[in-house]
Amino acid sequence: MTTAFRSERDLIGSFDVPHGAYWGIHTARALENFPVSGTPISRFPHLVSALAAVKQAAALANRDLGLLDEARAQAIAGACEEIRKGDLHEEFVVDVVQGGAGTSTNMNANEVIANRALEILGRPRGDYRHLDPHAHVNLGQSTNDAYPTALRVGLGEAADDLLAAMALLERAFRAKATEFAGFLKMGRTQLQDAVPMTLGQEFGTFAVMLAEDRQRLREAQALLLEVNLGGTAIGTGMNAHPDYARLATRHLATLTGRPLRSAADLVEATQDVGGLVQLSGVLKRIAVKLSKVASDLRLLSSGPRAGLAEITLPPVQAGSSIMPGKVNPVIAEMVNQVAFSVVGNDVTVSMAAEGGQLQLNAFEPVIARCLFQGLAELTAACRLLATRCVQGITADRDRLRATVEQSIGLVTALVPHLGYHRATEVAQAALHNGTSVVEEIRVQRLLDDATLLALLGDPARLVGAGGAGGA
Repeated sequence: MTTAFRSERDLIGSFDVPHGAYWGIHTARALENFPVSGTPISRFPHLVSALAAVKQAAALANRDLGLLDEARAQAIAGACEEIRKGDLHEEFVVDVVQGGAGTSTNMNANEVIANRALEILGRPRGDYRHLDPHAHVNLGQSTNDAYPTALRVGLGEAADDLLAAMALLERAFRAKATEFAGFLKMGRTQLQDAVPMTLGQEFGTFAVMLAEDRQRLREAQALLLEVNLGGTAIGTGMNAHPDYARLATRHLATLTGRPLRSAADLVEATQDVGGLVQLSGVLKRIAVKLSKVASDLRLLSSGPRAGLAEITLPPVQAGSSIMPGKVNPVIAEMVNQVAFSVVGNDVTVSMAAEGGQLQLNAFEPVIARCLFQGLAELTAACRLLATRCVQGITADRDRLRATVEQSIGLVTALVPHLGYHRATEVAQAALHNGTSVVEEIRVQRLLDDATLLALLGDPARLVGAGGAGGA
């Protein structure tokens, strides 16, 4: 079967583009030049939708300024609206990692929008004499303002997804904190017995950590609201109407429902990626803390008989191809690996940000890959941890309490009554004799049973009022 082609030209020469493709010659060149990661920009739907929103806002602004006729403006806007609803995303085929500071991505968008707009106008694809990717879709723009603006809009929307997933996980931990509020257990420092607490307090802490990081993410997200749209090549606004930046940014804010604002200094905003570095740092913070939580869940559930076995994670798949009956903490392990990836991506973002030169950072494509990947993977990790793990966690209340009663750490609660040195002697004797702290105190007749019951019989006295899940 023969594939039909249409011939398109650029400054290098002619190129045969598949007749059915909405993309054109600039995209085709990028496909040849950048077979790098194997990840097309279509894999990041928030970026594709944001690109369409930027182009739609530009068309409406240029129409308002009398620079683009109503028919072309409406056709471009209609094509963009379709893309924002999810159509034609498969036509965004260039690799996310590319040279040219995102020019290939920008042109992929320009060409897809132009060819769909031509269809809306009743024209064939490739009829650029009537509606051109450069002259009409890219009017008043440069890659250097359109791409960074789309990047910030798309990242802001992807951050919304992560915020929602983190809230889901936070609620799951809070529900477990309530369920386990009366489950007395031993707390540990440096993996050694410390002092009593409740399992509810432990799970409540996980919820608090997530709540704090959600606030940090919202703060980083706010920095993405400042855009350089209208700055064109280096922020001076060359070839754009003096009112274009204001109008285009206003239209973009309306289209996206985000309170976007034009940067106070477009030259600075065109070269600065500080907001992206900040976002990457917050993602790393979330990843590090989420990984710590996942590791805690793995440790607390270790066993089922030769480990801590304080909690039981819900079984979701067989754990071994050789060991019958084995079940592994696979969801928590997945979370750890996502976290490792995000931390590594933060290093890449830092290097790419530092590598920017003079009036432009040419390395925003790899920053985009790292941030969109991190946001998507953290979002999935939080949702899966909540629904496939945390919500199904169970605990053995009696076993937990027994560990408290047998722990040497229980003696800390008696320091105010025995003194530090005498309490140390009790702990050492219990360890040496294989007895409990209570048994040793009775043998040494240091406290009577009534006093012991008063001091150790009430879990609330042992765990205090601190934490989100008290006794």
